[in-house]
Amino acid sequence: MKRAFRWVVASVIMLLLSGCLYPDERLKQNQIPYKDQVASVQEAVNQYRKATGGLLPIKTRDMKTPIYQKYPIDFQRLIPRYMQEPPGNAFESGGVFQYVIVNAETNPTVKLLDLRIAEQIRDINLRLKMYRDSYGYPPFKKMIAKGIFTLDYKKLGYKEPPYAISPFSGNNLPFVIDYNGDVYVDYRIDLYEALKKTKHSYKPGDDIRDLLVKDSLFVPAYSLPYTVDAHNEPVFLTK
Repeated sequence: MKRAFRWVVASVIMLLLSGCLYPDERLKQNQIPYKDQVASVQEAVNQYRKATGGLLPIKTRDMKTPIYQKYPIDFQRLIPRYMQEPPGNAFESGGVFQYVIVNAETNPTVKLLDLRIAEQIRDINLRLKMYRDSYGYPPFKKMIAKGIFTLDYKKLGYKEPPYAISPFSGNNLPFVIDYNGDVYVDYRIDLYEALKKTKHSYKPGDDIRDLLVKDSLFVPAYSLPYTVDAHNEPVFLTK
């Protein structure tokens, strides 16, 4: 009798432990950019295009939407005919990635947009709103290009400047703000490294962000356009 009781108690404890551990394990899986998941969505998109005469399974976005956020995949158009459910790491399944399409007109290709960056920008924007409500303008610190600035983060209540973790390199990337008060990630560190490693024919005036996209699962989310200067180094592409 005692042995049976101990077995029941042990079973209950194991169930409780597995219930506690599962969400953490599931959370880790939802944050991993699996290549096979991207490949399965790409195959579903290809099948959808073939069946619909070239249409893309995307959500409607305004024409002014930044290029790498402009074509998010609409999984409702793909399920259940072309795939059973969205990947576990997709936003629609509780994951941290939004599946998007790049080169929509020439070679529709599935990539990932890291939504954790959006959360960081949202936090900065909330602090900016409170600051502007009091002072009427953002706490600009230094102009680093025409119409592009760094921020005085101490005035926003940060002990240390916030940063985004690059999905391309793992580098800590700073944020910048433009004249309109819009916050962006500064990818110059990643672009500098990519330019040094890759043969290319970019000229001043060309948008060089596709250099990051070409051999990666990701897009440079919430980025401004960049080009190269006379020394073949990345600079903001300003008007």
